[in-house]
Amino acid sequence: MMNPRVLVLCGGLSHERDVSLSSGHRVAGFLEDTGKWDVAIHDVDNALLDFLTDPATRPDIVWPLLHGSYGEDGSIRDVLEMVDLPYIGSRAKASMLAWNKPIAKNIVRKIGRLHTPHSVTLPQEVFRELGVQPIINHIVNSLGLPLIVKPSMGGSALGCTVVHDIAQLPQALVDCFAYAHTALIEHFVEGTEVSVSILDTGDEIIALPALEISTPHGIYDYSERYTPGETEFIVPARLDSDVLERVKDDALTAYQVLGMRDISRIDFIVDRDGIPQFLEANVTPGMTDVSILPRQAVAAGFNLGDLYSRIVESVLSQNRNVPHEKSSL
Repeated sequence: MMNPRVLVLCGGLSHERDVSLSSGHRVAGFLEDTGKWDVAIHDVDNALLDFLTDPATRPDIVWPLLHGSYGEDGSIRDVLEMVDLPYIGSRAKASMLAWNKPIAKNIVRKIGRLHTPHSVTLPQEVFRELGVQPIINHIVNSLGLPLIVKPSMGGSALGCTVVHDIAQLPQALVDCFAYAHTALIEHFVEGTEVSVSILDTGDEIIALPALEISTPHGIYDYSERYTPGETEFIVPARLDSDVLERVKDDALTAYQVLGMRDISRIDFIVDRDGIPQFLEANVTPGMTDVSILPRQAVAAGFNLGDLYSRIVESVLSQNRNVPHEKSSL
């Protein structure tokens, strides 16, 4: 009897292509090592649809490990649903909501129990039409300093800058607009940066231990994410037990209200009063050898090959490519 076919999608044309390729090859390798799966890897190109629909190559399940742009905004997931293929991860509509940081913050804020830093969201045109300096003055008057400027949609902290002085804000905006049309300008909360990865194995929804991120420069930017040795990761985070429990509960709440499924990562800053401040939800967490989720899973005692296989088995058992599912998140 042939093993089920698992297709890992990675690569793509976003700024995070290299990270995606690394994530995809790592996950594929762990799945292959279990001996349970016939694993293939495919980039997003003009041969993909033929590969997905040809009976000779059509997979039984797809694991999208595309980072950035259409990899996490729901687009490729819509395509997978159109060709009736089950896939691992959040539905297209939920991905679109979580991928847009201001929308995700709004959804989380509206439930009333979770906190998120005060922010404004402004497109590039506003600065052109109303004048850069007047808008900057009002931003600082409204939100105070320090600030963090980040693309409203994007990953790996590309285009993110912490601003301690108003004179730094124009360049921070320029750097942000290199990666997105709209900037999320957020009050920068001093505290402990933590992440909680959430996995649905079919039997249970697991919140992996909160991981603390300690960086030499105070921001977990692209180079510190993917350069070994730049950042210290502590699992579990060095927080009081009651704060750790609250971070876990808030992560599970965000996962649920955003309609996420299977695998995600929720990022917070725990402020100096011990209150978790929601930053963002990651639709496709990094799975490289220096990424957060694998570190948390290993710290919790999981074998990565076995854990990833449990997720694949769970999704396969659900018969997700049935027509009626397409009407809901």
